[in-house]
Amino acid sequence: MRAAPAAPDNGWMGRSKKGQGVGAVVEAVDGGLAELLPDRDRARAWTLLVDGAPQSHVDLDDPTYLSFEYQRRLGHVIDLAAPPGRPVHAVHLGGGALTLARYVAATRPRSTQQVVERDAALVQLVRRELPLDPNARIRVRSVDARDGLAKVPDGWADLVIADVFSAARTPAHLTSTEFLTDVRRVVKPGGLYAANLADGPPLAHLRGQIATAAVVFPELALVADPTVLRGKRFGNAVLVASDQPLPVAELTRRAASDPHPGRVEHGRALTDFTGGAGPVTDAAAVASPAPPSSVFR
Repeated sequence: MRAAPAAPDNGWMGRSKKGQGVGAVVEAVDGGLAELLPDRDRARAWTLLVDGAPQSHVDLDDPTYLSFEYQRRLGHVIDLAAPPGRPVHAVHLGGGALTLARYVAATRPRSTQQVVERDAALVQLVRRELPLDPNARIRVRSVDARDGLAKVPDGWADLVIADVFSAARTPAHLTSTEFLTDVRRVVKPGGLYAANLADGPPLAHLRGQIATAAVVFPELALVADPTVLRGKRFGNAVLVASDQPLPVAELTRRAASDPHPGRVEHGRALTDFTGGAGPVTDAAAVASPAPPSSVFR
């Protein structure tokens, strides 16, 4: 399951469900109770929640529209993964409402994509209520993210995006050097890996994930709200990694121009931010911290 944004975004999280209740779809899925709530401001847009935690926002009329703050930052990574419009091979670990797969299909026609979403009932709900473009080359596998990744051929992907959450926490087995070693196996030379991470003060999980990625990938950058980076609140951060130099200047420009401006840490500043944290292995891995209940109010 995909992550919820860890802070209000564009004001929608303050809206009551009663105000959006007409036309809502509520259905039990493997991960809990799923709700599809219509967006009162966009005619064919929907927000997916699971057990009250927002997972995805989709505009069927405009799949290039990314409402959630962290998804816009992942959209920047998608835009920078190859020259504009060029098809890519993409792997999405975590599906939700397939927001980012739709974005790739719209901005990079003829791309070939694999989505790994463990919750088969959620996939069926999304396919039924928010159908994909039949011309999009998107294959969805309902298996565990790590098991699905293991089936992807070596060097197949231009881009791997990890956005996997269960009960609003990243599962422990998707936080280790062993997991990221398999990610690097799948990413072709010069390709990108991007992960949606969620943490709050004192940011021990986030620092550990940076240290873990640094063992596997020589080039890293982190994009987040400055208040999250300062440990002032719980929130999302997007980690970007590659075996080649990253487009840091352009990523910085794009993040700074977002409605909720983000800051990019890279190089020595990112090393300093890590603060001596050590890498995580399978033997010691734990799930990411649960967000405080106030995050989703």
